[in-house]
Amino acid sequence: MSTPPTLTAYLDELQTVVSRALQQSLPEGAAPTLVIDAMQHALMSGGKRLRPCLTLMAAEAVAPLAGLTVPRARLMAIPSACAVEMIHCYSLVHDDLPAMDNDTLRRGQPTTHMVYGDGLAVLAGDGLLTEAFGVLAASPSPVAPPGSPEAPADRRLRVLSVLATAAGAIGMVGGQAIDLRAAGRIPSHPPAQMGERELRDMHARKTGALIRAAAVSGAMIVGVEDAVVAAVDYYAQELGLAFQIIDDVLDVEGSDATLGKTVGKDAAAGKPTYPALHGVTASRQLAAECVDRAKATLHAAGLEGRLTELADWSLARTT
Repeated sequence: MSTPPTLTAYLDELQTVVSRALQQSLPEGAAPTLVIDAMQHALMSGGKRLRPCLTLMAAEAVAPLAGLTVPRARLMAIPSACAVEMIHCYSLVHDDLPAMDNDTLRRGQPTTHMVYGDGLAVLAGDGLLTEAFGVLAASPSPVAPPGSPEAPADRRLRVLSVLATAAGAIGMVGGQAIDLRAAGRIPSHPPAQMGERELRDMHARKTGALIRAAAVSGAMIVGVEDAVVAAVDYYAQELGLAFQIIDDVLDVEGSDATLGKTVGKDAAAGKPTYPALHGVTASRQLAAECVDRAKATLHAAGLEGRLTELADWSLARTT
């Protein structure tokens, strides 16, 4: 019997699958080259691909409960995974704009607006968000390998709804609005005071919503019972919070070269973060408690394995 790959090797494999599929996701030849180039810059510049990998991992974890083989579940979930990553990359393009977080470095490269200007960066983000839903809705999907099984239309519609909610005013857009107000960037509203409850709500929307949607999409697209989807959702909720807390910690402890983005900007901008409220040590403890709850949920649902390893990794990561 062969030895299972390490989590790092497994994630590398999933990243390769996702990146290969994403290369087929944009309407090259049918759209103006300039906007496709800007979208490609945002989409294909590397990164951890955490969210689409989580989609595939969730699909594979629940596959036996859906009566599917792991390879078949992975193929079925590829369009959902690509849609998740396209939405994530859109959000990064817009978050980096001068009117938002004003970042010049992303994934070790100049941000999209630094290369293409603010206007085209906005359009590239808009394009990625819109094409994400097309990738999932199309039959067959342009990102699906030939011969891939296709999820029924009702499941794809459910996933579309989940992703739209996560990306919209309830989720990422709402979270970014809270962030802008907290940073004093909305002229019509004074800066809002942020305590623990407000900070958690902001991150649950801005970061956690898409992480939850990524995992839920993977479970939902293969057709498991709602109780299983709910367990995956709660796991991802705790994972997403742990991930954000560690992100805040790394913004204090990390370096530009290690993280591939500008560090220390949150503190310089006076933004609310977990270390600012609790300190680094207590913040790491809060993240560990999130991971404990996530792992307990997996254990109760019989879904331990790679998802458990991913939760542990979220605490130990340095990038």
